[in-house]
Amino acid sequence: MAMGTRKDRERQEDLWVAYADMAVGPGHPFYVRLNEVLDGEGFDAFVEQLCARFYAEKMGRPGLTPGIYFRSLMIGYFEGIEAERGIAWRLKDSLSLRRFVGIALDEDTPDHSTISRTRRLIDVETHQEVFAWVLGLLADRELLQGKRIGIDATTLEASAAMRSIVRRDTGESYDEFLTGLAKASGIETPTREDLARLDRKRKKRTSNKEWKSPTDQDSRIAKMKDGSTHLAHKAEHAVDLDTGAVVAVTLQAADLGDTTTVAETLADAGIAAAGLVEREAELHPEEEPKVNVDGIEELVADKGYHSGAVLEQVKDLEVRTYIPEKKQAGKRHWEGKQKQQQAVYQNRQRVGGKYGKSLLRRRGELVERTFAHCYETGGMRRCTLHGRKNILKRLLVHVGAFNISLAMRKMLGAGKPRELKNRAAGLVSRLIGHLINLCRRRNVDQSSSGADHASWDLSRSIALRPIQRWEIATCTTGC
Repeated sequence: MAMGTRKDRERQEDLWVAYADMAVGPGHPFYVRLNEVLDGEGFDAFVEQLCARFYAEKMGRPGLTPGIYFRSLMIGYFEGIEAERGIAWRLKDSLSLRRFVGIALDEDTPDHSTISRTRRLIDVETHQEVFAWVLGLLADRELLQGKRIGIDATTLEASAAMRSIVRRDTGESYDEFLTGLAKASGIETPTREDLARLDRKRKKRTSNKEWKSPTDQDSRIAKMKDGSTHLAHKAEHAVDLDTGAVVAVTLQAADLGDTTTVAETLADAGIAAAGLVEREAELHPEEEPKVNVDGIEELVADKGYHSGAVLEQVKDLEVRTYIPEKKQAGKRHWEGKQKQQQAVYQNRQRVGGKYGKSLLRRRGELVERTFAHCYETGGMRRCTLHGRKNILKRLLVHVGAFNISLAMRKMLGAGKPRELKNRAAGLVSRLIGHLINLCRRRNVDQSSSGADHASWDLSRSIALRPIQRWEIATCTTGC
């Protein structure tokens, strides 16, 4: 074959190129396998039938198809993008993500306003059905049992600033309210220092009963995990302690206690478990069910969920509880509360056992892991949407993508694209290390028999030199 020159390549490019003749790369291996899973389960046909009532047949501009919409929100989890603007930018930038959502090169990707508009039109119930579909996908792969459930909650920072809060009764801003107090105390023209001094002397300065955010009225003033005070929402997960899958997710007001919100989350988890049992009976009537047909049997939570009323309520549902108690001064009085007393004592006995302690350790591992994946590396610790319904819609798809990652981890050994890349790099690193060790053993044998020491010195210098991460080639593009 003759070697070409640069002059041979200097030619006029064709004005029109057929789309089928364009060079296309192999795509990201993670998203290729993920699309195989979704297409194999008929995801697009399911969501199109589910969302048909939200689309007009002839009138209006062409809408965003349901398959592209839900895949776009899944990208927020897999790529760790918190805002829909970032998702839209990433879609336009990456050819692998274009192929994942099913957008050709001659088509334009949806902008953030189209994604937001589609989210507002599709109701919460439809997003919950898509979340239930993902649970069915896990059940088919034996990644969901629904027997032992762990519940915990975390705070999500709202898209609203504390400096913008206003009075619920008068609509005054915080500075206007302090100025009024200063004038009432005799300071005619208060300075910033005067207002700050007056504010420090007040007790319960930011009560949710008195203050609200004008931009996100569903948010509540709450203390975050790091001790800072922000406007926030409360996300609560019900996690399968056998597989780590999130069975139910709810979004609550951040000022509500755990004992108040646990009933709704447990009810949603029970509904999801019952739906899986019915689905198994319809699809596989003659096979042994892959989920627990008896529903939820055990509930595990931290001490923030402990109260006599909660334990009594859960016991009436025939669910065993493993919830540690808070330290209390003095003895409790059980007059007229015999059922609560019995539930508390039985729970105390179960928690103190070996099996109960193992369940509590497992809850701390698996439930906290879902928070880390969904909100820390998943990029939703700070909300970018206003209103509880809007945030819950995004949250259902986001957590649903986390559940899909469990199936991907079972197939590929990695639940996210970057984890697949890291595993490939680790595999190459271990292979290089293994080859170096073999070379070292061989040269040691040769040197002991009087062979030439040059090859031994070379292999020893290679083995002792630390391998840099940038020197390790990977089998993925990272795009």
